[in-house]
Amino acid sequence: MLKEGDKSPKVTGTSYDGATFDLGTPGRRTVLWFYPKANTGG
Repeated sequence: MLKEGDKSPKVTGTSYDGATFDLGTPGRRTVLWFYPKANTGG
């Protein structure tokens, strides 16, 4: 569990269009936004 002020671990993901991205890249700020399913299929 991360605590406020902790550095994020290195995480690599894939976006909806197939592009890869890195979270937790040193020297860069990252905003990660979660939202609930909103009347969409899937």
